[in-house]
Amino acid sequence: MSDWRDTLPDVRGKLLRDEPLGPYTWFRVGGAADALFIPADADDLAAFLKALDPAVPVTVLGVGSNVIVRDGGVEGVVIRLAGRAWGQVSTDGLTITAGSGALDSMVARASAKAGIAGLEFYAGIPGSIGGALTMNAGCYGSETKDVLVSAWGLTRAGERVDYALADFGYSYRHSAAPADILWVEATYQGTADEPAAVQARIDAITSRRETTQPIREKTGGSTFKNPQGHSSWKLVDEAGWRGKLHAVTGGGAKFSELHSNFMINPGEATAADIEGLGEAVRADVLGKLGVNLEWEIKRVGRPL
Repeated sequence: MSDWRDTLPDVRGKLLRDEPLGPYTWFRVGGAADALFIPADADDLAAFLKALDPAVPVTVLGVGSNVIVRDGGVEGVVIRLAGRAWGQVSTDGLTITAGSGALDSMVARASAKAGIAGLEFYAGIPGSIGGALTMNAGCYGSETKDVLVSAWGLTRAGERVDYALADFGYSYRHSAAPADILWVEATYQGTADEPAAVQARIDAITSRRETTQPIREKTGGSTFKNPQGHSSWKLVDEAGWRGKLHAVTGGGAKFSELHSNFMINPGEATAADIEGLGEAVRADVLGKLGVNLEWEIKRVGRPL
């Protein structure tokens, strides 16, 4: 029987078959990608997309901080935008340009070094710029839309598209841009301030995060979006799930005692354990408190 992977385009980056995705995610769970492509650069990615059969599904994976890869793996090609070529950050006056694979925290640190204020909040987001663009990432009262100027990326067909801030149609944790755009680079604009003052605010955010979030655990960041007029962590807390193991998972996953909107994998949880816990809590919060929690963590792939 023929295998569609035998006809995949030639690449300069890495192209792997049946590659386990757990090691690429913060939860450290999940099955394998049918094929995993790590492009050498944007040209390599564009050429691959143009030559790839349009019927083959494509899933983008950044640093894997806000995602659950299901245990049955991911159909088609998973494209991971990570590495030096995707993580470049540069500054020019009050402008910062960052590759989609750059860590949000790296962008915050670069802004401090250049004396650019406004991007300090990125120090509190455990992800990369591509994800920040996709979901209007934010924390501590600031969002991507407050500092973004423009970004460019590639369509599923490998064609370049350029977006100004207004084109994104941003709202809370949502972008109106097509979900299949693979973001390559973003440009931000801040305001002038003393580097030491910017760094001090970043240090305060980092310290607050270290004392209030389980950042050294296997986690996926914030599990649920904040419903209108509510804080998700308070709802999870009120429903009695802080630090509680889900009985069905046999102790495989739980909500953190430190922050009750963070699920953690304390040992050998499966993706099904983690997602199942999230669904159980959603149902319990709706039943007890009458509030519908929406997932902030992205769930991809096939269940076993």
